Amino acid sequence: MLRTILPRLHRFAAARVAPDGVFGLHLTAGVLVLLAAAFVFARIAEGVVTGAAITVLDAQLAQWFHAHATPALTRVMLFVTHWHSVAGILAMVVLLAAWLWQRRERYWVLALVAAVPGGQLLNVLMKTAFQRPRPQFDDPFLTLPTYSFPSGHTVAATLLYGFLACYVFRHVRDWRWRCAALVLACLLVALVALSRMYLGVHYLSDVLAAVCEGCAWLAICLAATTSLQRRNAARSAGRGA
Repeated sequence: MLRTILPRLHRFAAARVAPDGVFGLHLTAGVLVLLAAAFVFARIAEGVVTGAAITVLDAQLAQWFHAHATPALTRVMLFVTHWHSVAGILAMVVLLAAWLWQRRERYWVLALVAAVPGGQLLNVLMKTAFQRPRPQFDDPFLTLPTYSFPSGHTVAATLLYGFLACYVFRHVRDWRWRCAALVLACLLVALVALSRMYLGVHYLSDVLAAVCEGCAWLAICLAATTSLQRRNAARSAGRGA
């Protein structure tokens, strides 16, 4: 029996790390990212629901940001947060989708639409499920009627800029450009997250959970569309043979 099982296990493992397979390395990497992000998200969510130490840090940071706000910095943070509103994100998605469509990269368009607008809808469901109130101040910079956990602006930024970083990784071989894309994406996401905390509409745990949510959903979307693209390409090659 071992002589039968071991070769099958070897073939299965080799297929999971094959760079060009339909269910190869991209799917394995996607599953690993999904599991890691989901695990961290679950730990953060557990801490929020049970009132663990992270909620104390949340309150302290919220008060600190509000106490140290300045008019100039507030204007900058308002610009950042408004630029990454639902309307702003969707406008960038439409422009990016049009550019990708012009380049005939249909599967990337599918991944983009599934990841960003789809991820924003998922976030609405998450907010409704957790129903966490936003930070409260006597003189708030912004007042929003929606729930706080996870941060919608941060998850949208994670999805959009993460998508762009993955696109660069896929199309550019120079590791310096790849690193630059990754660093820039991280900085932009961090800036959006900071703006939400500074303006007093989200806690630290809200934005951290949003990053995890965005990474998990992006991994699902990219792995699924890549598998779909490779499966259809394999079928087309089979019919042409």
